[in-house]
Amino acid sequence: MTFQRRRTISIGGASWLLLCAASHGALADDTPSASSTTPLPDITVTAPSPIQRHRAAPSRTPTRVVGAAPGRNREAAPAPQAASAAPAPQQGVLPVITDQFATVTVVPNEELRREGGATLGDLLFSKPGITGSSFAPGASSRPIIRGLDVNRVGIVENGLGGGGVSDLGEDHFVPIDPFSTNQVEVVRGPAALRYGSTSIGGVVSATNNRIPDAMPTCAATPFQSYGLPVKAPLANASAPGCLNVETRTSVSSVDRGVEGGMLLDAGGNNVAVHADVYGRTSSDYSIPSYPYLFDQTRPVGSRQPNSAAQSDGASVGASYFFMGGYVGASITQNDSLYHIPGIDGSDHQTRIDAHQTKIAVKGEYRPDTAAIDAVRFWVGATDYRHNEIGLADPADLSSDGVRQTFTNKEQEARVEVQMMPFNARFATVTTAFGLQAGHQELTAPSPDDPGALFNGLWSPNNNNRVAGYVFNEFKFTDATKAQVAGRIEHVELHGSTPDFPADFLPDGVAQSSITRNPSYTPVSGSIGLIQNLPGDLVGSITAQYVERAPKPAELFSRGAHDATATFDIGNPNLTIETAKSVEIGVRKATGPFRFEATAYYTRFNNFIYRRLTGVTCGGDFDSCGNGDPSNEARQAVYSQRDATFRGAEFQSQLDIGPLNGGIWGIEDQFDVVRATFTDGTNVPRIPPARLGGGLFWRDSNWFARVNLVHAFAQSDIAVIGETPTAGYNLLNAEITYNTKLTSSWIGAKEMTVGLVGKNLLNEDIRNSVSYTKDEVLMPGIGVRAFANLKF
Repeated sequence: MTFQRRRTISIGGASWLLLCAASHGALADDTPSASSTTPLPDITVTAPSPIQRHRAAPSRTPTRVVGAAPGRNREAAPAPQAASAAPAPQQGVLPVITDQFATVTVVPNEELRREGGATLGDLLFSKPGITGSSFAPGASSRPIIRGLDVNRVGIVENGLGGGGVSDLGEDHFVPIDPFSTNQVEVVRGPAALRYGSTSIGGVVSATNNRIPDAMPTCAATPFQSYGLPVKAPLANASAPGCLNVETRTSVSSVDRGVEGGMLLDAGGNNVAVHADVYGRTSSDYSIPSYPYLFDQTRPVGSRQPNSAAQSDGASVGASYFFMGGYVGASITQNDSLYHIPGIDGSDHQTRIDAHQTKIAVKGEYRPDTAAIDAVRFWVGATDYRHNEIGLADPADLSSDGVRQTFTNKEQEARVEVQMMPFNARFATVTTAFGLQAGHQELTAPSPDDPGALFNGLWSPNNNNRVAGYVFNEFKFTDATKAQVAGRIEHVELHGSTPDFPADFLPDGVAQSSITRNPSYTPVSGSIGLIQNLPGDLVGSITAQYVERAPKPAELFSRGAHDATATFDIGNPNLTIETAKSVEIGVRKATGPFRFEATAYYTRFNNFIYRRLTGVTCGGDFDSCGNGDPSNEARQAVYSQRDATFRGAEFQSQLDIGPLNGGIWGIEDQFDVVRATFTDGTNVPRIPPARLGGGLFWRDSNWFARVNLVHAFAQSDIAVIGETPTAGYNLLNAEITYNTKLTSSWIGAKEMTVGLVGKNLLNEDIRNSVSYTKDEVLMPGIGVRAFANLKF
């Protein structure tokens, strides 16, 4: 007998409403679904972690990873028995995380495949509280969280830093491609302390299977809408080999883009292997109207000049599983060649040719002891290099060549020990502590005037960092939990910069280069409370105190920065930046009405920012130190002031009722952030308030959605160097079909196809946080078609 029932499964600290099938009492695949209109009993279980399935003593159930984000936070339980296949779950259910101490935004696998997006910034552009920098749409767009970017937003892949130099220049791409990613989470609050104090705004965490954390299974499984594939226990690892293949392809009209790739997972004899490869190419994208706001004299057609891009990548990894744990490694290559839109980029045919090689190792061991639950480690090394190519003289096409080079050689290691829970009478206490260390070497030379004091954006510099952190979770009752976390770091930086006057470079007169060796010891801490409330509501409140050490660009810059059209002057006397914040939230993850509402307040002391002085090269001072009096870059000095950020976010989804065999409903969202200095002036480049909503319909195979987001005009701008931004309406629509296939149909087991329409009103969209917003329009109306096949 097979029956359906609704159960709540805790995966990575998140409660999901699942529609599952069980046969003779066996558990089915753990895949999320829309809530049913028929009342069903709630059954609470825990999802098995890969390691627990492999342990010698399955009766001992360890706790989840304390303080981690959902995708790495799976609770452990005995290995699941075989079960009859459940019907494909309904797509498009709003994922709401209810047992984290601050807001977590999840983009599950099925949404990643629907939405596409060549960059993390493009993918997250319209999520509440998040946007993208959009310096080069479709090629270079870094996530911005609650108005904070670069040095306050961490980006990690499988627990390790993403590498690259996207935090050192807005025109630099993030070497993590959504095409090869299975899930993206935006983690705010205490969990971000795991990755460093440079994540005050939050952490964007991408996960994939490049280092397998469990043996694959070849059994037919339903569509994995949250990117958590069902894995076989180690006991079956010596069985005949298993091979799973997935292909992902899409085409888009707005940029005549084509992308495709293949993923392979295989396993047997205690070894699991993963490989993937992808490629993407696009032309200059279509725009609704003339892009240059303050220069109407240039001939421009219907496409944004100099906006074409292409990228490709590949990875291979493997893991070995043993009793109680696993260890694995991967090597990944990311390559991207993309053009920089805007007047200067178009005139000089500017493009960036970037290459990254990344090696990663990770593992986990669960010893059979009474004190230690698990030991986990991550080790990574990145070798990144990109050349900025363009014309030295726009009138001389032969002057094309490398104008500047950026390199980043970085190593990182982290180890965590999670203790077994113990009864402290007043609460069950679970503790996890970790150590983290890293080393980074940066260069940014230029062929212009080599050896000069102002050659390149900064001189070669390096930094070393070591940190320790601890998370303590207190479970007072099933309804009440608290967390206390702390982190201490020591950062040493080495570089040089001229001894500039306080904030002004007089007439480009070169000054002596002085070696700088600042060091900092930031200390951070947080406390949080989660309380279950009546009506399946969950409330949370978190208070944080976070200190951040200045980054190399903020300390050592002393040269022209083409991306922002500025001459950047670092300040080696910068002190530690401090953020004191409070966040309160109410969430509901189950039932026909799902929502999350959050409000936050952050007070910064010594907030570090790039301040435009109103001085320009070639006007107020002759040469910016590079011998080019025609350079019209604006002078920018890294400065510190106290600032206050406050804002709110809301999103919800309501299943109204049945329609044609499925469920239809409405959704809405709202977000706002306001950021000011103590004198009431505005912090630069803050996103506008946004309000949106739409309709959806879904069943076990189909998902259809239409959504409109209105961004209000942004007039709360900096006193110098920033212009107001008009509001816009972004209308998107999509339809997706997912189905199981018979083995006779080209050998595929599952197919997902869909159409997605973007900016269907063909509106002029200028992103207020982009440095190039007055010269670069976001893409116009376009349709993307995609197809995914699983074999």
